Amino acid sequence: MLKVENLSIHFEDRGGNQEVVKNVSFALQDSEILGIVGESGSGKTMTALTIAGLLKEEAILDSGTIWLDERELLSLTAKEMREVQGKEISMIFQEPMTALNPTMRIEKQVEEALVLHTELSKEERRQKVLKALEDVELEHPKQLCRKYPHELSGGMRQRVMIAAAIVCRPKLLIADEPTTALDVGTQESILKLLKKLNQKYGMGILFISHNLRVVNELCSRVLVMKDGQIIEGGAAEQIFQNPQTEYTKELIAAIPSRMKGSRFYDLLKEKAGERDA
Repeated sequence: MLKVENLSIHFEDRGGNQEVVKNVSFALQDSEILGIVGESGSGKTMTALTIAGLLKEEAILDSGTIWLDERELLSLTAKEMREVQGKEISMIFQEPMTALNPTMRIEKQVEEALVLHTELSKEERRQKVLKALEDVELEHPKQLCRKYPHELSGGMRQRVMIAAAIVCRPKLLIADEPTTALDVGTQESILKLLKKLNQKYGMGILFISHNLRVVNELCSRVLVMKDGQIIEGGAAEQIFQNPQTEYTKELIAAIPSRMKGSRFYDLLKEKAGERDA
């Protein structure tokens, strides 16, 4: 459904060229949840923004193609790309308080993609907004529609962001560190929600994170990025049980001690025991 080939991007600064993405290639199948993991500056977010058509003006695209089904996205005009954004590709971000408009009620923000991409009546849009809020498991959606972002908790704001992203039923949902700013309990509920939405609507999800535990819980396949390159990739179980690069091993070793007692930690411990034996 999504195919990225030989993507390279650089920034020009006073010290010369800074290459941030280097010949990145990967594919995402229909209904798949693919994780891209790496530390800050690894190029994972820049890759995601390029797919979503949100590359900053100062970023220079050196090479590459991005195919969504039969359409090559990098060759589209700005107007053509706006037809794709929100309708076929949607993105949710790390901090919903900065992504949501503080001066607009929730209903207006969730319905925005419907206004841009459909000919639905106001009442038809309202019903789709209510359905989207129900899909993300927010209670009392009618009352919620009249609220402003500052009246909601962090977890509720993130669910509103997800509702706005899925209201047009996109083929691809890009999630860029969507649980980082949330407490552990809320993180778990958001991960379960994304998995439910993936199963219910069959949308592919590209999940960007530096958190290996989160990626392991959600994704069926994982790519590891470092210094703008994909250095390792495969099934999630394969990556976490038998990492091939020192960098991936270091990422796994850096999982915090509070992970002890979890299913993920026990799996890693068991595998380490087998290697020692």
